[in-house]
Amino acid sequence: MGLSFFFLFSSLLFIAFPQVRSGDAEALLALKVVIDPLGYLQWGGGTDFCKWEGVKECMNGRVIKLVVERLNLSGTLDGKSLNHLDQLRVLSFKENSLSGSIPQLSGLANLKSLYLNDNKFSGEIPVGISVLHRLKVVVLAGNSLSGHIPQSFADLSRLYVLYLQDNQLTGDIPPFNQTSLRFFNVSNNLLSGEIPVTSSLFRFNQSSFSGNIDLCGERIKKPCNFGPSASPLYPIPPTNKSRHHKMNKKLFLIIVSCIGGFVLCILAIVLITCLWRRSKKEEAMSKVAARVDEGTTSAGRDGDNEGKQGVFSWDQGSEGPGSLVFLGSGDQQMSYSLEDLLKASAEMLGRGSMGSTYKAVMVSGYIVTVKRLKDARYPRMEEFRRHIEIIGRLRHPNLVPLGAYFQAKEERLLVYDYFPNGSLFTLIHGSRTSGGSKPLHWTSCLKIAEDLATGLLYIHQNPGLTHGNLKPSNVLLGSDFESCLTDYGLTPFRNIDSIEESSASSHFYRAPECRDVRRPLTQQADIYSFGILLLELLTGKTPSQDLVEEYGSDIPKWVRSVRGEETESGDDRTSSSNEASEEKISALLNIAVACISVAPENRPATGEVLRMIREARAKAQVSSNSSDHSPGRWSDTVQSLPREEHVSI
Repeated sequence: MGLSFFFLFSSLLFIAFPQVRSGDAEALLALKVVIDPLGYLQWGGGTDFCKWEGVKECMNGRVIKLVVERLNLSGTLDGKSLNHLDQLRVLSFKENSLSGSIPQLSGLANLKSLYLNDNKFSGEIPVGISVLHRLKVVVLAGNSLSGHIPQSFADLSRLYVLYLQDNQLTGDIPPFNQTSLRFFNVSNNLLSGEIPVTSSLFRFNQSSFSGNIDLCGERIKKPCNFGPSASPLYPIPPTNKSRHHKMNKKLFLIIVSCIGGFVLCILAIVLITCLWRRSKKEEAMSKVAARVDEGTTSAGRDGDNEGKQGVFSWDQGSEGPGSLVFLGSGDQQMSYSLEDLLKASAEMLGRGSMGSTYKAVMVSGYIVTVKRLKDARYPRMEEFRRHIEIIGRLRHPNLVPLGAYFQAKEERLLVYDYFPNGSLFTLIHGSRTSGGSKPLHWTSCLKIAEDLATGLLYIHQNPGLTHGNLKPSNVLLGSDFESCLTDYGLTPFRNIDSIEESSASSHFYRAPECRDVRRPLTQQADIYSFGILLLELLTGKTPSQDLVEEYGSDIPKWVRSVRGEETESGDDRTSSSNEASEEKISALLNIAVACISVAPENRPATGEVLRMIREARAKAQVSSNSSDHSPGRWSDTVQSLPREEHVSI
């Protein structure tokens, strides 16, 4: 009796507490059989499956991130094996040669990011994906998927990225209206019908819908003409023409004359009212702008002015409204006019030594960023125009493009594309509500460093041009979370006779030889600012003191101690991870120290800085066998970033 009870109790324990580790390991091995017939994946070796290729992270013995990219896998996906990995947060098989249909993934209830793009998947998009209510990122672009976009996708309340371009999808577009949706692309499919008129879809320009010849709607400026009916719905009764001929012509003329006179009176009243309002508006325009400025307190740190609302208005001068001059090329000139900009509502994003920056939302919903320069009389108008046109010709993936400018005798405005993903300052330090900052992972540091060095080199390749104000708040995150420089090339607009002292934090980004505001800024000074910015990336701390004077040759020791404190607080989970991170950041730390050399001639040239960063990044990727593109540490960082909190001053 006692022996039987023992066996029964043991069996119950086995059922209640299955071996977690072997479950995930067996699921991975079963998955390898179907996705890797040629044996590229090195799975099965070693006792710890969490160290297998592509297993980026485990928690409590379960796989959290599976990133198997660019390995030429040529099999099919096994839904049964995948659904056993029910703790997955990130799943990526992008840029392989997987074929067949995408299986139902309803067992992955914790999944947040799904990347299956650039494969050979066919068939319909499984409706089961829409039951994954934690899903934020869905990237299925570059396959041969057919059928409809599931209507239930519109119910994914956390959806942030949906990329379905370059497939063979048919039918209409669901009425996506999630407030979280920020990236959307269904171009180059076979979609048809009218694009739904929702506030979410209105954010996206024509390129998100192009290549679908049967799509129509206001968003792509193509009217929906579904053709005349073969026959009317209801029969039209015959008219009695003789009755119309008997109409009293005299009575008809009297009615028409009365209506015409009434319309003329209304038009005269409207015209007089418009002229009166225009004169009052021109008189009050500068006062309105002044009230907006007075209602916003000056900020010592980024974000202090956020949320201040007002009417976007400016003093156009006594000579008239001037003109809005568009720069570069593209669809922006078709998107708004000077009148649209004048009517836009405004939200002040920040104020600095060069002027104030606003988010301008037009009546149509189109959004731009407008910088209102502080001293509109310096330099002279012709000199201002020549320099702005030089800046306006700069077009690079790591620069925020200058789209247009406005100048009158008493006003100068610069109009940039609006970047809703925030600034590098917010990425490093978080928002005011998200708590303190911490150092970024080394993959993020290297990616940001390469983006910034690439953009800075492009500026420096134009003779005489410098950035002049390089700091995290002047770096915005683009649509693919690339780092983009803004407020570049504006230093010639400083009136050195009346310039105000900048904030202490901005002061420490400046090279020692340029801290006197009367000294001209040089490309070597930009390199110094770049070095300080790298140290801020590595430590998560703003330069509240002169780092060179404070720490001198001990800067590397200081950086490592700061990152060590963050590790002790739980940033990295294992000592081996700490050692790997230490190895990866050493090269970037050495570059930063070289950039902040006190003697300008000892600082490396911009091209040399970019070369060293690319070499460090290439070695890091090879040694760690990781993808620092999304998904991974970089995608985790940007997905947690609060949106629309950037400040450019």
